[in-house]
Amino acid sequence: MIRILVVDDEPQILRTLGINLRARGYDVDTAADGASALSAASGTQPNLVVLDLGLPDMDGVDVIRGLRRTSASPIIVLSGRAGSADKVAALDAGADDYVTKPFGIDELLARIRAATRRVSTAPARPAALRIGQYTVQVADRLAHGPDGTPVRLTPTEWQLLEILAEHPGRLVSQRQLLQQVWGPTYTKETNYLRQYMAQLRRKLEDDPTHPQHLLTEPGMGYRLHLLPQQAQDEP
Repeated sequence: MIRILVVDDEPQILRTLGINLRARGYDVDTAADGASALSAASGTQPNLVVLDLGLPDMDGVDVIRGLRRTSASPIIVLSGRAGSADKVAALDAGADDYVTKPFGIDELLARIRAATRRVSTAPARPAALRIGQYTVQVADRLAHGPDGTPVRLTPTEWQLLEILAEHPGRLVSQRQLLQQVWGPTYTKETNYLRQYMAQLRRKLEDDPTHPQHLLTEPGMGYRLHLLPQQAQDEP
């Protein structure tokens, strides 16, 4: 059974979501502040987290970062903050989707179903791979150059790389990347992809201006190309 952790300081929202989610067969845990949320997540290992940003003891973005240190489970932000800066901060910290209050329960339930469905059907990611002279341990989110120097990637850069690594050699559409990383309301923000892919190339390509591995298919999407000898190096 899917376990969901709902984090909000409004008792009515905790009660409403608890009733609706349990009625649909989910196991539900609740927390009213950030510290309780991190403690609950560590103990119960939820399959999905619904998180308010405006918590009494700490900012919700910091809670997202704390959750991401130990879990890859989807995080759906449920917040009264409607500004684009708040959305970008939450998504960059590792959130998977963003719903603005006031919200419709049917829409939220649909997003929860979509998020849990993506997790249940996601193919296994390779433990490690070689991108040119760089070694990337996908599962542990670690990357280093040939001399062992660490390469630091942001949470968003890791998300993009992980999705591409799930489909090596195959085209991943712009829409799919935007939807999986930023959420279903960002499917036209192709400038986000251009910016983050450029950052990844600067960090992982020998010559970012002539990439050999992180390839663009103009107007369609992106592809992770691994050379044959590099594929053989994978553990």
